[in-house]
Amino acid sequence: MLRALGHIVGLTGFIALNTLASDLPANQTSRVGWVDQERLMRADSEPQNWLTTGRDFGEQHYSPLRQIDAASVSRLGFAWEYDASTRRGRVQRGLEATPIVVDGVMYTSGGWGVVYALDAATGKELWRFDPELDGARARMTCCDVVNRGVAVWKGRVYVAQLDGILVALNAVDGAVLWKADTFIDRQRGYTITGAPRIAGDKVIIGNGGAEFGVRGYITAYDINSGEQRWRFFTVPGDPKKGYEHPELERAAKTWDPDANWAAAGGGTAWDSMVYDPQLNLFYVGTGNGSPHPAWLRSLLRRDNLYLSSILAINPDTGRLVWHYQVTPGDSWDYTATQPMILADLSVRGVQVPVLMQAPKNGFFYVLDRRNGKLLSAEKYVTATWAERIDSETGRPVMSGQGDYSKSPKLIYPSPIGGHNWQPMAYSRDTGLVYLPVLDNAVVYQTHKNWRYRLNDFDWGSTYDALISHPADEQKKLAVGQPPMRYQEFFLAWDPKNQREVWRAPLTGSWNGGALATAGGLVVQGTASGHLRVYNASTGKLLKEIFVGTGMIAAPMSYAVNGVQYIAIMAGYGGAMQPRFVPGVAAYERSNRGRILAFRLDGGDTPVAEKLPPDELQPPPKKLQVSPKEIETGSELFLAHCARCHGGGLKPFRAGYPDLFNMNPATHGVFDQIVLDGIFSYGGMASFSDLLSKNDVRSIHAYLIDTQHRLRAGEDVTPNTHVH
Repeated sequence: MLRALGHIVGLTGFIALNTLASDLPANQTSRVGWVDQERLMRADSEPQNWLTTGRDFGEQHYSPLRQIDAASVSRLGFAWEYDASTRRGRVQRGLEATPIVVDGVMYTSGGWGVVYALDAATGKELWRFDPELDGARARMTCCDVVNRGVAVWKGRVYVAQLDGILVALNAVDGAVLWKADTFIDRQRGYTITGAPRIAGDKVIIGNGGAEFGVRGYITAYDINSGEQRWRFFTVPGDPKKGYEHPELERAAKTWDPDANWAAAGGGTAWDSMVYDPQLNLFYVGTGNGSPHPAWLRSLLRRDNLYLSSILAINPDTGRLVWHYQVTPGDSWDYTATQPMILADLSVRGVQVPVLMQAPKNGFFYVLDRRNGKLLSAEKYVTATWAERIDSETGRPVMSGQGDYSKSPKLIYPSPIGGHNWQPMAYSRDTGLVYLPVLDNAVVYQTHKNWRYRLNDFDWGSTYDALISHPADEQKKLAVGQPPMRYQEFFLAWDPKNQREVWRAPLTGSWNGGALATAGGLVVQGTASGHLRVYNASTGKLLKEIFVGTGMIAAPMSYAVNGVQYIAIMAGYGGAMQPRFVPGVAAYERSNRGRILAFRLDGGDTPVAEKLPPDELQPPPKKLQVSPKEIETGSELFLAHCARCHGGGLKPFRAGYPDLFNMNPATHGVFDQIVLDGIFSYGGMASFSDLLSKNDVRSIHAYLIDTQHRLRAGEDVTPNTHVH
C-alpha cells in the first residue's frame, strides 16, 4: 500500500502536488531531495545535511557540525519522536537504518522496506511508502526483516524491499516511479536487507540469503528507467554451464570442480558497498560460503573466490579492477560485509587514499583503495583461528585452531564476529575509528548429516556455547585457549598505528553503530536503551540519555534553521530478535519502533513503557505420542524453528511468539500456521515444503510436553543452539 499524505499517485514520472507545499519545511529548495555528484563531493560545505547513509561519499559517519560539543552536551535533550513501529503482524522488527537528511527533510526506512519522509525539525510525517510484498519471504531471512536505509539522488528515493524489488520513489510525495525485480531465482531464499548505493547514473544493490543456499551477485540499474545495466556474480556457478563474465573463470580455479554447486556457493553482498567518485571504483564486501564449512561445499580446500572478499568494480562496465580476500576458504561465517570507510591516511609520510574495514574475522584492515594492496592488518579483538596476516602475501597465517573438520574446536571470534553490520565512524580530528566490538568464542562443529535442501536453513555447522558441553569436554576444548568470555565494548582504534586507544564497556547484547562529530564527540545507542555521548579523544562518558528502547542503528547529525540535532532509529532486533536477555531494554520494556531526535535545551525524553509480567498459559492435553516422537519433535524444532522461537524461557524473553507458552487459540490452529501459512502476512510462512503433517505433529507434541513441564515448575531448557 502506498500512502503519500492521502494522495494516490501514478507509477511513472515526477508528480509535484501543490497541496504538499505547505507541509514542506520553510527552507526547502525548489528541487526536493536533490543530491548529485557535485553536491556530494562538496558535502563538507553544507554540514547541515547528511546526504548518504554515511553522510559523505567516504561514508565516514562523521558530522562537521560542532554546536553540540563537550562543553554544551550536558544540555542535550529530547526534540521530537516519530512512531516507526511495525504495522505488519504481531512482531516489532529491528530498525537498522541511518537516516538521510536533505534540506530539512529526513528520509529513512524500516523493516520490509517501508520508507518514511519526515520534517527533520519536527518529526511530522510528510509521506510514507508501505510496499505490498509477500510476507512469506521473511522465512528466508537469517536475521530479521530489517532494512539498512535508502539512497536519495536527483529528486528520487531508492529503496530495496525484502522481497527483492528495487523501487524508485518521487522524493516530493513518495509516488512510485519504477520498480525492478532484482532476483534471478524466486524459488531460492534470496532477500534484501541492505541499502542501495548510487554510482554515477546507476543504482546498485546486492542481496542476502547464503544460509539458504543462494549464489551472490550485485546488479546495477539505470537510475532513470530502472533498466538493468550489468550484473556481477560474486562466486562461479557450475563450470559445466559456462561463465557469465570472465572474472568467474578465474574464480572457478579456486574452487573444487566437483564442488556442491546445488548449494549455490553463497558470497552474498548483503550490506556494505561504497562508491569512490575520485577513482571511479565501486567497492563491495562479500559474505560467507554456502554451506559455511569449506570441506562441505568443496572437498579440495581452496580459497573459493570471491567469498569473504572486498571487490573493486568499475561501475561503468561492471568489470573487476581488483580484489582482496580477507578470509580465504572461509569456514567460520567471517563475512567481509561489514561497513567500509574511505579516507586519506599518512603512510610513511605520504597521504594515501585508503579503505578501512573491521570484518568479522577479528583483524582491522587498511588497504590502498587504488589497487587493493594491504597496508596493514592487526587484531582488534581476540582471534584464534589465525596467528596474523602476512604483510607480504596479505594472507592469514593459520593457527590450526580454526580447523574443526574432524573435531569440535573453541574458536574466537564467534560467527557473529568481532564486529558485525553496525556502522563504524572515523573522526578526521582524532584520526580514530570508533566501532562496537564483540569478544566471544563458540564451539564450532561440522554438521555431519548436512545435505543441501532447497530453502532449508542449515549452515552445515553447529555453534554452541562452551558451557553447553559436558564438563570433561569443556576442559578438553579449553586447553591452551584464552579464558572463555562474552563481552561487548565500544572501541576507539588508531588505524594508522593499528592499536587500541580506549574502550568503553557495554551491557546487554548487540549494541549500536557509531557517529563522530567535529564537536569532539562520538555517539552510540545501546541495546540497553541508552544514548551515550563520549569524549572522542579520551572515551570519557559526557552524557547519557535513557530512552528505554534498544538501539542497534547508528546515530547521525544534521541541522535545520541553525539548530543541530542528533537523531537515531530505536528498535531492537536483527540477529538478536529471537532472544531478549537481561540487560537488553526489550527484555522488560516495549520494543515499539521509534525515530528519536535530540537538541540542546530539549525536554525530557519519553521512556518506553514497561511490559507486564509473563503469564504461563494453560497447555492443552498432551498428544498421544511416544517418547521417540517427542524426541523427534525436539530435533525438528531445533532444525527449523529454534532460530526464531528458541527463546521464551528464563533468562530469555522471546522477540518472536513464544512457542513454549502458546495460548489455547494458537494451539488450535498450529497446523494451519505451520503448514498452511495463515500468518504469512506477518512473516510466518508455510513450512509445507520441508515438514510433513507427521513432522508438525511431533513438533507440536514436543512443545505441549515442554509447556506442561514448565507449568509443573520443572527446570526446562529447550534446544536453542543454532545450526
